[in-house]
Amino acid sequence: MNYFIEVDYSQFFKEGQNIGGDVFLLSRNKAEGQIICTLSDGLGSGVKANVLANLTAHMAQKYALSTIDIVKSAEIIMNTLPVCKERKISYATFSILKILYSDSDSLRVSIVEYDNPGFLLLRNGEYVKCEKTIFPLKRAGAFKDENLCYTELELRAGDRILLYTDGVTQAGLGTRTYPLGWREHNVQAFVKRVVSENTHMSAYELASMITAKARALDIYKAKDDITCASVYVRKPRRLLISTGPPIDEDKDEELVDKIISFKGKKIISGGTTSLIYSRIRNCDLKVNISDFDTSLPPSASIEGVDLVTEGMLTLNCIVQLLEKRISLKELPNNAAGKFLELLLASDQVHFLVGTKINEAHQDSSIPFEIGIRRSIIRRIIKALEENYLKETTLDFI
Repeated sequence: MNYFIEVDYSQFFKEGQNIGGDVFLLSRNKAEGQIICTLSDGLGSGVKANVLANLTAHMAQKYALSTIDIVKSAEIIMNTLPVCKERKISYATFSILKILYSDSDSLRVSIVEYDNPGFLLLRNGEYVKCEKTIFPLKRAGAFKDENLCYTELELRAGDRILLYTDGVTQAGLGTRTYPLGWREHNVQAFVKRVVSENTHMSAYELASMITAKARALDIYKAKDDITCASVYVRKPRRLLISTGPPIDEDKDEELVDKIISFKGKKIISGGTTSLIYSRIRNCDLKVNISDFDTSLPPSASIEGVDLVTEGMLTLNCIVQLLEKRISLKELPNNAAGKFLELLLASDQVHFLVGTKINEAHQDSSIPFEIGIRRSIIRRIIKALEENYLKETTLDFI
């Protein structure tokens, strides 16, 4: 594909709560060419709201990934969820976004919304007003007319879609500046301004700026759960990770040629691999003395490569952090943090893995969990694809 679909979100819990009533789920079905995003807001806050939102979001993900029509899926969810007897409103609101992509670069999007603030589509720095089809709901016990809103559209490179809960639009409620809350038109004006100042900001950066602003309007004590999900369609950012020497020394030059010819960012992970590159390129390897951490060797720099790190220990640290679904704001201040910063900022990650056995790692004193290089790489790939929706390729040499 000539584009990458970046999806991320940012969230703050209501002040005093350790668990959120807003739930965001994201999944990709590569076989069917589908990406499903669901944002649900449970009634109230805390554990009860989290359970209700989780139930709603997981049902939405399951149905949206099935062959059932997305509107029919939403109706099934609504008929399954009860109406609160006291407040006469639904136990959870939701927005479901389904992206269908293909090798032809066609991007079709379907969005179903129930009682969340309406989604925003930003194209070429301007908002696009989208036509919505209304499907009335008839549920016993509801005190107001209920509707599902359905939108279908085509996405283009550069487009952004935002989903958020009412913790964003109602931020600042009761203050002198925003007595009725931030409101959607003010959110739109804010987003339009920050994107114009940085047209290439990531999906996560934009979502974070929106939630941070909403929390600031609540004087840094969120009055409700604040969640924003962001979709960004753009040209892919590519990264090469070369680790391990080739099985045969005769292939050393081929390895270096592959690194040099790669179009994108480059990481070399492994002392032997970096020495091969340094020897063939006739350039110096400089260790970053300031990058000190007792748990990991420091990173290094070399001409033509964005980052050089030690191999197995660093890769083992990387896979553990990825499997914990670490975010950019949680990165450690060491070689692994620099590695992850490049990794998470990339969309298409290509691994070039040498297959020569390194005798140093056969020592029984080295912890078992370090494992074999190829095993760790496959775990990294799995975490990147499942937890971060990255596109990966693997090449052995």
